[in-house]
Amino acid sequence: MIDFAGKRWWTLSISLAFFLLSAGALALFGLRPGIEFTSGSSFTFEFQEPVRQDELRSALHDLGYGEARVQGAGTNIYLIRTRELENSPALGATEGPVPPGELDAIQASLGEQFGPITRSDFATVSGTVSTEIARYATIAVIVAALAILLYISFAFRRVPKPFRYGTCAVIALAHDSFLILGLFAILGEVRGTEVDTAFLTALLTVIGFSVHDTIVVFDRIRETVSHDPFIPFEEAVNASLTETLARSLNTSFTVVITILALLLMGGVTIRNFLLVLLIGIIAGTYSSIGVAAQILVVWENNDIGRFFRRRRGLSEEPELEPA
Repeated sequence: MIDFAGKRWWTLSISLAFFLLSAGALALFGLRPGIEFTSGSSFTFEFQEPVRQDELRSALHDLGYGEARVQGAGTNIYLIRTRELENSPALGATEGPVPPGELDAIQASLGEQFGPITRSDFATVSGTVSTEIARYATIAVIVAALAILLYISFAFRRVPKPFRYGTCAVIALAHDSFLILGLFAILGEVRGTEVDTAFLTALLTVIGFSVHDTIVVFDRIRETVSHDPFIPFEEAVNASLTETLARSLNTSFTVVITILALLLMGGVTIRNFLLVLLIGIIAGTYSSIGVAAQILVVWENNDIGRFFRRRRGLSEEPELEPA
């Protein structure tokens, strides 16, 4: 049996170091919001002549649209997202002719380089809409965390202090999410990587994976404690983690191999989505073992209270006066 609980301060210190690094990156650089969170335009171009995705992206960059994202949607058909273009109809506007503006200039310039172009599905996300998207995204994450807290507290209601299990699970998923945010803050500063709705989707997926892995560990702890109520809690945690370690590592390893294959062979447009999943799954596997379970041990043993009592020079138990 591996003594996970005995090494809890090592694993928690590693997590704290990464947490502080992420906090520093967010404070210094912040996240670089994508078009969905800042406003922008999207449209579809269909080329009659063969055009490669990298060629189209390079041409848009030369036209001054370096932020443009190009996604293949069929043979010689590309979905393009740029900053908000002038004379663009609002999202959801009724069908009709598009007034002359930047889009016409883009189409004309690309047409000279690649041949005739047919455009469709033109829409613009205004600043107001992007603000609403950001607000609803934030609400979705908060509601998900609260729902997880309540669900785990209810599911573990038969063990002593079930609220602690839910709280530790939420701390673990916050740890995973914060590491991802810090990484993308650094990538945004170094490589100009943006966060968009696909990033949010991947982040919510990571939250679900992290909680699932943590629940498996907590459920094993519950079974161990229920089977032997007098077992020391640290021993119960060590036994539970040892029993679930192989399952957690094998599950995560197979998912990581799949994501790596997609990163190597997939398109550029889903690379950030896959990167969030990759980092999140690795962090989630670690946090279920080295964060959630260890914080539960610290809480059960009241290690924080003991630490401050020692700092104040107080003993664990009052000494008895001689008779």
